[in-house]
Amino acid sequence: MTITLQNVSKVVSGQTHIKPVSLTFQTGHFNVLLGETGAGKTSLIKLMAGLDPIASGTIEIDGQDVTKLNTQRRNISLVHQFFVNYPHMSVFDNIASPLRVAGMAKSEIAGRVEEAADILQLRPMLHRRPHELSGGQQQRTALARAIAKESKAVFLDEPLANLDYKLREELREQLPALFAGRGAVVVYATSEPEEALLLGGTTALMHDGNVVQFGPTAEIYRQPKNLTAAKVFSDPPINVANVTKAGKTLIMGDSARWDYAALKEAPDGDYQLAVRPHHVTPKPTRKNTVALKGRVLVTELSGSESSAHFAMSDANWVSLSHGVHPYQIGADHPFYLDPSACMLFDKDGQMIAGGGV
Repeated sequence: MTITLQNVSKVVSGQTHIKPVSLTFQTGHFNVLLGETGAGKTSLIKLMAGLDPIASGTIEIDGQDVTKLNTQRRNISLVHQFFVNYPHMSVFDNIASPLRVAGMAKSEIAGRVEEAADILQLRPMLHRRPHELSGGQQQRTALARAIAKESKAVFLDEPLANLDYKLREELREQLPALFAGRGAVVVYATSEPEEALLLGGTTALMHDGNVVQFGPTAEIYRQPKNLTAAKVFSDPPINVANVTKAGKTLIMGDSARWDYAALKEAPDGDYQLAVRPHHVTPKPTRKNTVALKGRVLVTELSGSESSAHFAMSDANWVSLSHGVHPYQIGADHPFYLDPSACMLFDKDGQMIAGGGV
């Protein structure tokens, strides 16, 4: 089972919302669309679901050209970030609604609804109305409807975005198991890099209506092919600075210099260095760390992690580390860079060395 897009684009009032894209999504794992708000994730899902017309290209689901088919004839399920349930219907009827539209027998409908309700722990709530449910239970109902329908394709458009942290974590862990072995192609849109890594599978990195990289999630996290891809796949934002190579030495403004063996074959000149915030720490983590100094601008504490935004002479960076650290706003503070985690890009933003672990 596959969903194949060939040179698919979307144009609205003369403006290109999705640039021509060719992708193949497969069953057996999650296919993730990762990008910030406005990157084009929802637009691409709407094209695949048949909710919006395409400007060019073709879309195939399981080898069938569905480009001109309406949503109902594509046999798909769509779960939004908002709780889309019929308020006047019970949970049972909400889950059963697409099955009734398809003209399925009552006995089969009951069996599918009860199976989906058991998977999502909704059986005690089957006779309740949506207003009697919590936000998490309402979203479980929407997911149960997608499971019961047994669609060829399931599109999950940031389905956990409006849930509280605990429910989001709980459902995020359950989602891969919920759709495992069902034969559907699952496409999941998110703006959170951490969520993409947890779901695994394959990821399409989206920026400004364009797919900048597509492949196995862990692989493109470690080896983004360009600086744009590295920026999409980093939260907090990846640290970037201009550097100069002289011989085997990298020079970063007046902040630091160190040997970078991976660049020994590259010509001397100017490059861009990028490193994720968790590789910039307030204490050295290994022997060959590079010492930096920055003026602390903002600090944040989130759970067991501390972040510090700091200014150097040539860049503003972020440090993310475990524990609570005694930062003082406006004061200079030492930071330590792990050079083995640095990525180097040429002047056009193409990756030439390193890997972001």
